[in-house]
Amino acid sequence: MKTVQLAQLLGLAAAIASPLAHAAMTDAAGWYVGANAGQSRAKIDDARISNSLLGGGFTTTSISNDNRDDAYKIFGGYQFNRNFAVEGGYFDLGKFGFTATTLPAGTLRGEIKLKGVNLDLIGMLPLTEKFSAFGRVGVNYAEASDSFTGSGAVNVLDASPSKRDTNLKYGLGIQYDFTPALGMRVEAERYRINDAVGNKGDIDLISLGLIYRFGG
Repeated sequence: MKTVQLAQLLGLAAAIASPLAHAAMTDAAGWYVGANAGQSRAKIDDARISNSLLGGGFTTTSISNDNRDDAYKIFGGYQFNRNFAVEGGYFDLGKFGFTATTLPAGTLRGEIKLKGVNLDLIGMLPLTEKFSAFGRVGVNYAEASDSFTGSGAVNVLDASPSKRDTNLKYGLGIQYDFTPALGMRVEAERYRINDAVGNKGDIDLISLGLIYRFGG
């Protein structure tokens, strides 16, 4: 008799637990959209600029850099469960530049604008009911639009080169959910970029944004 009662209790517990477990796995699933804004930072290769000028017969006396700018991104994605999502978006990392002074007397000014699209895999780790940490890795397809101007003895042959290329990107972040539908993200990301004149470097983006989940 006790065995029958125990079996019935276990069956009842399993019947209750099954839909609850299914809900816990699926309540995070669904589509979402969002946007971030922040500051981007580039590492400008002064040594490469100096060597390029030296190859043209110029000695670089000084270089000043403009390596920070405002940036933003908009994105959408699908979250499969509490730990995994796929996300795609559009980004504009801003523009960066330099001014090199040379001997024979002249200047070379360069500027690059960066924008493109990305596709990322995201792994999420819930820390509390509202806080979660996440990491991302993916690819970016960026358009690098360069512009160069020379003065004095410096003459620029190709003033407006451009290039499109695919590279890696990755990042880390923290998300806080105000409600099941609305959350806030703080993120740090790194975009690998190739420009139109053979430079390869990283652009870092620190940003703050909002995420909205449909059906949340």
